[in-house]
Amino acid sequence: MGYEVLARKWRPQVFADVVGQDHVTQTLHNAIQTERLAHAYLFVGPRGTGKTTTARILAKALNCQDRQGSEPCGQCNSCKEIVNGSSLDVIEIDGASNNGVDQVRDLRDNVRYAAVRGPFKIYIIDEVHMLSTAAFNAILKTLEEPPPHVKFFFATTEPQKVLTTILSRCQRFDLRRISVADITAQLQKICKAEGITISDDALLAISRGAEGGLRDAESALDQLVSFRGKTIEEADVLSVFGLISREQLEGLACGILTGDIPAILQAVATIDSSGKDMQRVVLELLDHFRNLLIVMHAEKNLEVFDIPATQIDLLKQQAGKTSDGRLLRIIDLLIDADGRMRYALSKRTLLEAALIRASRAATVATVDELMQQVAALKGGDGAAAVNEAPVDYAVKKKPSDDLERLKTAWPQLIAHLSKGLPSAHQYLIDTAPVSVTDTHVSIGIDPEFAQGKGSLDNPRTISFVQKTLEGFLKRAVSVNFQPLEGQAADAPLPADQPTGGSLDKTQYYDNPAVRSVLETFNGDIEDVRK
Repeated sequence: MGYEVLARKWRPQVFADVVGQDHVTQTLHNAIQTERLAHAYLFVGPRGTGKTTTARILAKALNCQDRQGSEPCGQCNSCKEIVNGSSLDVIEIDGASNNGVDQVRDLRDNVRYAAVRGPFKIYIIDEVHMLSTAAFNAILKTLEEPPPHVKFFFATTEPQKVLTTILSRCQRFDLRRISVADITAQLQKICKAEGITISDDALLAISRGAEGGLRDAESALDQLVSFRGKTIEEADVLSVFGLISREQLEGLACGILTGDIPAILQAVATIDSSGKDMQRVVLELLDHFRNLLIVMHAEKNLEVFDIPATQIDLLKQQAGKTSDGRLLRIIDLLIDADGRMRYALSKRTLLEAALIRASRAATVATVDELMQQVAALKGGDGAAAVNEAPVDYAVKKKPSDDLERLKTAWPQLIAHLSKGLPSAHQYLIDTAPVSVTDTHVSIGIDPEFAQGKGSLDNPRTISFVQKTLEGFLKRAVSVNFQPLEGQAADAPLPADQPTGGSLDKTQYYDNPAVRSVLETFNGDIEDVRK
């Protein structure tokens, strides 16, 4: 017997062997045990994740002559024939090469005949999205009401190309990309059984390069054994598949985060001289900065996010040196570079420019950081509002100064309140505190917008405003909104403005900034508010 590649030799033969798809195999287990079997199943997912393999195992389980619970025995004639591809009851069809209406009509005509050996006649159609519209329509009626002895199993990488009339007649299973940890564990199992000595870094490099496809990882391992024999190191993986080492990747990321442009350029030169794929470098960096974001915000169960345990400590160190706003800007720049690199004449130049921009993005303050600094320079009144903390918006003073403190901090308080009450923002912006006692705060509403009082006088709004003001004043208070009479809530008249008379505009016309605006827009002063 000739050599059998690892991907075929280690192809799962029972549900328990399927890697990383427990949500699918458990459902099929239950369906078999309870005999709640659909007449059509659709397996969807990226390449190499087990779509056709799962369909074959299900076919074996349904026609097995000595089934062990919900698992096929693998030893009966039916199981062996399905594995060998010689079963008359399980027919596998390649949708790419048998996509015409004539082939589907033949299938439709043959489904009426009973199974030869097992209870079911099963059709497995791979890459079903390649069927023509006419072929889909030809099979539609048969798929909706097949004979009781017929089952259809479809597999596809592009479910959006399958007609919705077909999708609605199938039970759909979405197979996900297999995690790096699961691929690494399976490769370790294969290497141990095959007598292959391989380093942990080499296994991680293969798993990273497989991009969630176990078959790709097994094929890569097979190729490496042919190249290097049964002793494999990380350098062998990197040289064969054009990947960069974990050390290079982490060093490049560190250079970006610290703004070390000379180190970045040197790293790119080294990577280019060793013949690595520049676009692959961008994708690796994207994955690394994504992991930094996850580590920054997810404190527990990092394994759920497919982050190798060996990298967590370093990721935490790098995450502590930056902010999520800067990381997001870096990721945006790398995504842009990835899209442009496909058509670039000099990928190295484009990569160098993109990484220099990323290093600047990593060391330049974000808008939120600038806002916090500006607020701090003004006395700290706005810092808490920017951070969404409803406490201490101003320096604590005597109780008699509470009203003035509230008025001073009111713009920051409104900014905070609007984040928790976005629908009330348009009404809050025209309010201002008018009186404060030890236990109560009255908030005035501009009479021009008094119709908004109803939107503010509801339990949720009152409660949120009350908690915010209690955090500011450091004591329990009640709150009410009241329309003001005669003037806007936040627009006291100038000291020299006569009450009851017309507005004195002279002092405002003398202001150069006001005069410039009026001249630019050919306008006039209608009202004055602070």
